[in-house]
Amino acid sequence: MRLQFLGSGDAFGSGGRFNTCMRVSGAGADVLVDCGASSLIAMKRFGVAPNDVGAILITHFYADHFGGLPSFLLDAQFFSKRRAPLTIAGPAGLRDRLPAVMEAFFPGSSATRPKFDLSLVELEDGVETAIDGLAVTAYRVNPRYDDPFLAYRVVAGDRVFAYSGDTEWCDGLAAAARDADLFVCEAYFRDKAVAMHMDLATLEAHLADIRPKRLILTHMSDDMLGQVESLPYETAEDGTVVEF
Repeated sequence: MRLQFLGSGDAFGSGGRFNTCMRVSGAGADVLVDCGASSLIAMKRFGVAPNDVGAILITHFYADHFGGLPSFLLDAQFFSKRRAPLTIAGPAGLRDRLPAVMEAFFPGSSATRPKFDLSLVELEDGVETAIDGLAVTAYRVNPRYDDPFLAYRVVAGDRVFAYSGDTEWCDGLAAAARDADLFVCEAYFRDKAVAMHMDLATLEAHLADIRPKRLILTHMSDDMLGQVESLPYETAEDGTVVEF
């Protein structure tokens, strides 16, 4: 399997990075994991054809993870001339949130009927779902907040990819990440706990329990980016390609 970081940044442009977006491909699948507001720009910067993407997995409805969908869908309709089916999967509420953000960004756009089959799938906590040839299980994270947040565990053959999304430590994150071949996890600060986000110190306290075979840190603040050289872990950068 192959992962490319199209965007490894946060909501505030830390490090001049694109918003969160990863491309996971192999075993006949090609999916985006999150599609932040700058993701279409990042795809074109790194030579990724939007029409090659068969599905998009969304972790939550914040702009730096979800806000690129209106541009992606309008590009598919009017410029990339997409005809292949597209699946967008994410938390409960996706079917209402997507038209709402389309209208907020491009008034009238939600009434445009796509020239391709578009499926919106609202994922259930802990339930495995087949998406673009992958076995995808979403786990509810950040459970103390009303807005839904997901972490993902994605299986392709004998390879397991896990991604935290944005979350504090919780049981759902442990279930998603345990024994994964590749675990991509946010590390917003090194040892400062902030609401809805993971800090590296908290993650380190649980690594012996979840035992990922490979860990890559992403979604880092400027403070964290300034400490990258001293970290004993791999860290994401926009454009980086990882085989796992």
